[in-house]
Amino acid sequence: MINQASTQSRLSTAQASLLDPFGLTPALLQRALGEIMARGVDDADLYFQTTRSEGWSLEEGIVKTGSFSIDQGVGVRAVSGEKTAFAYSDDLSWSALIDAAHTVRTIANQGQQGRVKIARTRVASSRSLYPAVDPIATLDSTQKVALLERVERLAKAKDPRVVQVMAGLAAEHDVVLVARADGTMAADVRPLVRLSVTVIAEQAGRREVGSAGGGGRYGLAYFDDAMVQSYVDEAVASALTNLDARPAPAGEMTVVLGAGWPGILLHEAVGHGLEGDFNRKGSSAFAGRIGQRVAAKGVTVLDDGTIADRRGSLNIDDEGNTTQRNVLIEDGILRAYIQDELNARLMGVKPTGNGRRESYAHVPMPRMTNTYMLGGDKSPEEIIGSIKKGLYAANFGGGQVDITSGKFVFSASQAYWVENGQIQYPVKGATLVGSGPESLKKVSLIGNDMKLDSGVGTCGKEGQSVPVGVGQPTLRVDGLTVGGTA
Repeated sequence: MINQASTQSRLSTAQASLLDPFGLTPALLQRALGEIMARGVDDADLYFQTTRSEGWSLEEGIVKTGSFSIDQGVGVRAVSGEKTAFAYSDDLSWSALIDAAHTVRTIANQGQQGRVKIARTRVASSRSLYPAVDPIATLDSTQKVALLERVERLAKAKDPRVVQVMAGLAAEHDVVLVARADGTMAADVRPLVRLSVTVIAEQAGRREVGSAGGGGRYGLAYFDDAMVQSYVDEAVASALTNLDARPAPAGEMTVVLGAGWPGILLHEAVGHGLEGDFNRKGSSAFAGRIGQRVAAKGVTVLDDGTIADRRGSLNIDDEGNTTQRNVLIEDGILRAYIQDELNARLMGVKPTGNGRRESYAHVPMPRMTNTYMLGGDKSPEEIIGSIKKGLYAANFGGGQVDITSGKFVFSASQAYWVENGQIQYPVKGATLVGSGPESLKKVSLIGNDMKLDSGVGTCGKEGQSVPVGVGQPTLRVDGLTVGGTA
């Protein structure tokens, strides 16, 4: 949804925070960009940002940590061909900005200096997916501590086997302003909150851990009693289930992946392989395969930065482009890659609104937003009931992937052994081993229960971390390798 009034309001907020206090104006920004472009570079941009962050953690009934930080600065980038020159500063003065501009323009070929016409400033349209609220201010300190205490109280009251509870609350208020060499100016005000719950349950000398939580782009009032209770219930249920878990079997078998957070496997093993930089360089298993079948029929994968209030959503990406709903794989056929400005230009396609960076101190690159698979026509019960012998991985823990080959290893934090269509018992220590591209071809049943994760995802790439979302329906994957402890 494009809302011009909201677009202008966000731009006014960004200018008041990032330009006005330092005597900067849109005209001065275009002048700095003109200094860079005078050397004949292909593109240039300025990325201003101010971020206020707060975090609280509670353990054993007391607040263990409380933190508050403010960070602000500007990143200055020049692009020439495949080369990028980048400088950043936490000083937002005109002198620091023009010094950075002179530094990055040295990327251009010597002797190419000339005059360029300074572009007229144009405010870029943007979406309005979340409120421009400061989430840190939506509850006072006493209320935040009380929220964490409520988490602990509910968890311990849930079951006497719960012996320890840890809870964390984080809030962030991020204001960004992007100025591009073509005169485009875009801004965003980004709230982000997250509540996490971890419990330890003990039975007969055995201890197991369960975790849950969620968040998104809104104020802290989102964590009402019902939401807190749902996180507590999930964390406690996971820990108690694992108390009864048996060693996981090993070997090649049918595996059913649960809906929601297990989409992290799709994100890691497939999503990264669809990012433009890896494909331009030919280092992805999906390079050069647009229009080819890369997955089973029925498999449709999207990257969608336009879902309201989601952790991975953005009104604009970090290059000032409006985010999009991008169909990457359609009914098993590869349709597109995720693109930022640089890789889109070099590959002769349009950017997809996926230029992202961790902060003003980092260069943008093609990154995912909310990546998920669309649902099918089978019920979850029907899919589990189709297993003769196999594993039902209801939830995932950590994992790793080789982007070049697509090979992955993921641990299942909550899994069950299934025989003749019936869940027999929980298992522990199961790891899923395989190749993302090959696993997509082995999807045989797709559930009608597509679900996005609760809002906990963070993606790392080349040392940069950004918030993301994942999701999928219940899936049956045939012939997946399971590493176990039995």
